[in-house]
Amino acid sequence: MKVIVSGGGTGGHIYPALAIAKGLQEAEAGTEVLYVGTAKGLEAGIVPQTGVPFRTVTVEGLPRKIGVRLFSSLLKVTKGFFQAMQIMDEFRPDIVIGTGGYVCGPVVLAAVLKKIPTLIHEQNAFPGITNKLLARLVNVVATTFPESVKFFKNPGKVVVTGLPVRPEILNARPEDGTDLGFAPDRFNVLVVGGSRGARSINLAMVEVLEHFRNHAGVRLLLVTGESGYHELNDRLKLRGLDPAKLNNIIIRPYLHNMPAALAAANLIVCRAGATTIAEITAKGIPSILIPYPYAAENHQEYNARALVDKGAAVMIKDAELTGRKIIENVELLRQDIQLLHKMAEKSKALGRPDALQNIVKLAQNLLK
Repeated sequence: MKVIVSGGGTGGHIYPALAIAKGLQEAEAGTEVLYVGTAKGLEAGIVPQTGVPFRTVTVEGLPRKIGVRLFSSLLKVTKGFFQAMQIMDEFRPDIVIGTGGYVCGPVVLAAVLKKIPTLIHEQNAFPGITNKLLARLVNVVATTFPESVKFFKNPGKVVVTGLPVRPEILNARPEDGTDLGFAPDRFNVLVVGGSRGARSINLAMVEVLEHFRNHAGVRLLLVTGESGYHELNDRLKLRGLDPAKLNNIIIRPYLHNMPAALAAANLIVCRAGATTIAEITAKGIPSILIPYPYAAENHQEYNARALVDKGAAVMIKDAELTGRKIIENVELLRQDIQLLHKMAEKSKALGRPDALQNIVKLAQNLLK
C-alpha cells in the first residue's frame, strides 16, 4: 500500500498525520508513506527527523481581503496544485490523507481529480476553512469531536473517530509522576500553557503560587515555556518568594516527561488545543481550560465548550483570567472530591484511546 499524508502549519496538524502514517504502516507490512508539506512550515523541520520521506509544494493561506497579496497567494496555490498533481503521478498513492492546514488544499484536490481515495481528519470542534471546503469532495471525513459534524455540508460522510493519542500517554501510570514531585496522597495540579508556554497563564499563576506555597496537601507543577520561565521567577522574587524554596511547587521551563505528569495529575490547568483535549480525556483528567484567544476561528473555545457542556471541565476565558479565579476553581475541586471524581468520569467518557485504530480502519475500508 502507498499512502500520502499531508498536514501543516501547526503541530496540531503535523503530529496526527505522522501518527496515522505510523498506524497504517503497523497495520499493513510494506506500506510506503510520503509526507507532503511546505518548505516554510513546521513540518519541514519535524517530518524529516522522523525518517518519513518528505516532499514540498508551494502554497500559502489566502488573505481575507482582496488585494495584491490575494493575487500572489492564488498564483502560489495554483503552482502548488500542479506540483501536487506531479507528485501523484510519480508516487501513485493508493490513498491520500489530509489532517488540515492550507497545504492540504492542493494536495487533496489533486488526489480527488486523480480519482484516488481521500480521507481528511478534522481535529477541532469548529472545523478549519480548508477542511470545510475539502469535505465536499473527499470520500470520508474523520473528526475528533461530535460537535463538529454539524458544520459539514455532507454529515453522512462524517465519522467521529477521535484524535490519535501517543501510546506513551496511554501507558503511563500515576506512580511515574513521583520523579516530578507529585505524590499519590496529595492533590496534584499540573499547569501548562503549551510547548511555548502562555504568558497570561504564567502571570495569573504568580498569585496562585503564593496562595498554595508550602501547602501540605497540594503539589503543583507549573510548566512555563522557555520564554516565560525567567519572567515568572523574577515576578515571584518581587513578591519576596524564592522559587527554590517553594517546597510543594516545581517550576519548569519545559517538561520532557509529559506522559508521567498527565498520569499523576488530579487536575490540569491548560489551553484547549485539540491534542491537549484528546490526551486529558484519554486519561480522564478534570480540567480548567483557558482557550487561546487568537486561535483560528476561535476554535479553542469551541473545543473547551465541548468538555464544559459535558461536565468534564471548567472554562475561564483568557480576557477574564485572574489568579483569584484559578484559585477559586482549584480550591473548589480540591475540597469537593465527589465533584472532582464526577468530572474525571465525564472526562474519561469523552476520551477515545482507540482513535488511531478507528482512522486506520476507515482508510482500510476505503481501499476495499
